[in-house]
Amino acid sequence: MTKIPKGKAAIASAIGSAAIAAALLYANKRREKKNQPSQPGPIPSGENPETD
Repeated sequence: MTKIPKGKAAIASAIGSAAIAAALLYANKRREKKNQPSQPGPIPSGENPETD
């Protein structure tokens, strides 16, 4: 049988697990943002853009 960790070991493993989960979520969010094409901002004057 395995013992359930108590005390400092349990706290350390909980913090470690939370840190790993946060790092994975952050990496996924950056990857999704990187794949999206960037769009230029709106034209401030409200006029139609002139193209050649």
